[in-house]
Amino acid sequence: MKQPAGYDGYTAFAYLDADENRASFDLATDVGRLPSYEAGLTEAQELRARELIAGSLVISLHDHPFRLPADLDQLAAYQATGRVALGYAGLRRSGLDAVFDNVGFPGWSWDRTITDLGMRLCDVAQQDFVTIARGTAELLRAREAGRVALVLGLEGSEVIGDELDRIDVLYGLGIRQLGIVYQQQNALGSGLQAAKDEGLTALGRRAVRRMNQLGIAIDISHAGDRTGLDVIEASEHPVLITHAGARGVWNTRRMKPDRVLVACAEAGGLIGLEAAPHTTLSAANPVHSIASVMDHFRYCVDLIGAEHVAFGPDTFFGDHVALHGQVAGTLNLAAFHAAGPPFTPVGYVDGLENPGECFPNIVRRLVGDGWSDAEIVKVIGANVLRVLDRIWGARR
Repeated sequence: MKQPAGYDGYTAFAYLDADENRASFDLATDVGRLPSYEAGLTEAQELRARELIAGSLVISLHDHPFRLPADLDQLAAYQATGRVALGYAGLRRSGLDAVFDNVGFPGWSWDRTITDLGMRLCDVAQQDFVTIARGTAELLRAREAGRVALVLGLEGSEVIGDELDRIDVLYGLGIRQLGIVYQQQNALGSGLQAAKDEGLTALGRRAVRRMNQLGIAIDISHAGDRTGLDVIEASEHPVLITHAGARGVWNTRRMKPDRVLVACAEAGGLIGLEAAPHTTLSAANPVHSIASVMDHFRYCVDLIGAEHVAFGPDTFFGDHVALHGQVAGTLNLAAFHAAGPPFTPVGYVDGLENPGECFPNIVRRLVGDGWSDAEIVKVIGANVLRVLDRIWGARR
């Protein structure tokens, strides 16, 4: 997204009358919620960073570009309306050409997930600044038109149960990326929090085959190590780790060990580096910030090469730390993140707090750290496009 002149100020579900619209929830702002990140660049470096954002293809491999309620106690009621509000104004200033937008929520039923997806498609259809990309040609056309493209996905495949044809239904509705599993065990394989990682099941192998046939990108971010390796081995196409980090930098199960990172890269896939609070920490930077994430970036580039590294910040418009606290009882995320080396809790990840600010700050940091233009162009979007071309193929 380079010249966002087409944005006319539309806000989510503005086509509805005021008394119908989201039951008047007070939502977190998508612009200016927290102080801006200070990158400490020289004037010349700042100009270079801005030119790189403006002139390069910029793709987030994983984010949630919608606005949370300002009061997270209202989260369940807000989600129950089905009208989860995209942050259009935040996306306008994001520098993004495309973002992998994961709809639904772990643990939701099939019906509720389809409702969430349908509401997203309905709202996007009411305006012409944000569009849906179902292939690389649509993604590139959106960029040329100054629009932001959403690539729709689901973090886990629990909603398909044992009905493989539901994958076809999801594809027909625009889904182009599926997580094989989210944290726990499902009919396809084992997640990171499963008591025992039993690997990809027979049904899981059939699901991988179906996703390959359709041209759906497979994500193993929340899969257990053995399950992830099985998926990489079973898939005819490259596999994505859309949002994670390196266990060699921060020793928690949420991070990926070297053997998974190397196997993913050797099969043509890539990792998008995560920035959800209290995930991609490092011994050098145990107070989570963009500096911690860059420690994972350097490690992964050294291990598997810059061609296999991207960014999937995994952010929201709103208080992500409070969100983790709100869903801790359901997903046990707080305890999961705490099951590792000691760290200092933060209120937000400085520099990577929401989808509107992540990539401008990532580029600023890469410029300040001395990475070349060619390396920066690869990791902020070109690598993702190359891999999507292999996965999606002629399905444009």
